[in-house]
Amino acid sequence: MKIKYIVYALLILGFGALVYYRIESNKEMAGAGGPGGGPGGGGGKGPGGPGGAGGGMPMRVRGVVVTPQRFANTLSVTGSIEANEQVEVRSQISGLVRGIFFQEGSNVLKGQVLVKIDDSELRAQLTQAQTRQSLAAENERRARLLLEKEAISREEYDVARAELKTAQAQIQLVRAQLAKTSITAPFSGKVGLRSISNGSFLSPETVVTNLVNTNPVKISFAVPEKYAGQVKLNTELTFTVAGSSDTLTARVYALEPAIQASSRTLQIRARAANPNGTLLPGSFANIQLPLTVISDALLIPTEAVVPVQNGKKVFVTDNGKAKEVMIETSTRTEKDLLVISGLSAGDTVLTTGILSLKAGSPVKVALGKK
Repeated sequence: MKIKYIVYALLILGFGALVYYRIESNKEMAGAGGPGGGPGGGGGKGPGGPGGAGGGMPMRVRGVVVTPQRFANTLSVTGSIEANEQVEVRSQISGLVRGIFFQEGSNVLKGQVLVKIDDSELRAQLTQAQTRQSLAAENERRARLLLEKEAISREEYDVARAELKTAQAQIQLVRAQLAKTSITAPFSGKVGLRSISNGSFLSPETVVTNLVNTNPVKISFAVPEKYAGQVKLNTELTFTVAGSSDTLTARVYALEPAIQASSRTLQIRARAANPNGTLLPGSFANIQLPLTVISDALLIPTEAVVPVQNGKKVFVTDNGKAKEVMIETSTRTEKDLLVISGLSAGDTVLTTGILSLKAGSPVKVALGKK
């Protein structure tokens, strides 16, 4: 039993010694951090404490210098390539085909005869009309002489003169019909496949061939209503077509005067050169349309912008310290934002560490390329 009591006594003494040691240690630590204590005491006036000289070591950040540059806001749309001029070649009269004067797929000139229709009957009618005109002209001459001698009345002379005018009109009519027997190209271009042969009967309903002019070509496309006010005449756009990696250019030359109610879009046409004929009507075009072009735009990286309750802000450097600046932005691209107010050319905008920065914090900036 005595051994048991001795063990209990030793345990109690050991526990008391441990408590005493902890109390004395805490007192020493409190004395070191109290007023007038060691470094860093005295209300944080030591170097590196809150409110210390310079607020501590400068924070290392990256930044870019805002410089004016050309900015073009582009809209991606799809369009369709159309021929500059395109027409179905038809005859104005009916008749037998007596001659075909073009090769399928060949180029023809404006006014070139493509097809000749049998005109023998019309020529006979012309000869008959010319004979009638000759007789009417002689009768009119005699009536005029008799009128001068007062041998006939004025009314009789007017009848003879009317017959002459009728004969002349008949000749003009037959000649007009004769001209229609020659089907000519209304403009220069390339003809397609023909659907007639020599000796076939041709009527106005029959399509002889297609005639297209593809240099230049037209590009028709539409933009949403909200962009209608930003599209201007003579705007140069770029486009690509399937099967080619080339980027081509075109120029806007016409805009519809009204928004299309069914689709709420504005219809636009541009014109592109096609000297080699590589752009085929009916092809789709992927178009990049510049909406606004600013020669001295201020662009900043999107990662430099901090959204806040009243808008957006960025941090700039001012005498080695971070400074908050509220900005207004416009268009957003893949990497940048267009700033319309708040910044000036030459400002250094911070792009890293912005979430931990505060106004007035000392910073050390490493400039990078935007």
